[in-house]
Amino acid sequence: MSHETTTPDPPAVLTERRDRVLVITLNRPEAMNAINGPLSHGLWAAVGELNADPELTAGVLTGAGKGFCSGMDLKAFARGEDIGPMLEYVSKGADKPLIGAIEGFALAGGLELALTCDLLVAAEGAKLGIPEVGVGLFAAGAGLFRLPSRVGYAKAMEMAVTGDPITAQEAADRGLVSRVTAVGGALDEAIALAERIAQNAPLAVAASKALIRATQGATEEELWAAQQPLLKTVWASQDAKEGPRAFAEKRAPEWTGT
Repeated sequence: MSHETTTPDPPAVLTERRDRVLVITLNRPEAMNAINGPLSHGLWAAVGELNADPELTAGVLTGAGKGFCSGMDLKAFARGEDIGPMLEYVSKGADKPLIGAIEGFALAGGLELALTCDLLVAAEGAKLGIPEVGVGLFAAGAGLFRLPSRVGYAKAMEMAVTGDPITAQEAADRGLVSRVTAVGGALDEAIALAERIAQNAPLAVAASKALIRATQGATEEELWAAQQPLLKTVWASQDAKEGPRAFAEKRAPEWTGT
């Protein structure tokens, strides 16, 4: 009698710690990193790890293989796989700065994952778009809410109703992408940017991120209110004491995230 052995599927999301940076990799390259149940759960768990660990200051989100993410896995969706954690991620994002590293493409739900990041690094020629109208749908993962503030009203409208993507360079020209690299260089550049962020005090970085994000559509009065609890947390922290002390002692600060 022969016994067949089955090889377990590799994890749909991989994480790697690089000092104070967590690299999160969507790991379904054979499916263009399309969003299914395991990927949804894996991504939300990785973001939870980034949020909870005071030794982590920033994260990088990237995709294995030829592209970042092609959007929803329609076969998995048809099977009824649970993608609830993905909706949590798209709605709430990460508490700490998260940098998207895009090679090849970020399309449909893949662009919406990218839009949840705080900064984007993209390789030359990468395509970013929301083509859902071509299959009778629309971008329901906040892409339609977020694109206007990132690329401007007219271009957002054009992308939404034509379904046509823009290139990494146009995305950079319009302020959607922070840095453009040579093909194959997006991840290294994103990690370098995250490491630069991680030289700073974690609580101060998270508070700065929260307030910059809050400016999108908020009044100045609302922003003053949003700043109050952050002011108390950051300015009373150990890191707020360590920063001036290290400056006075002419040494690199040792951040604890507390």
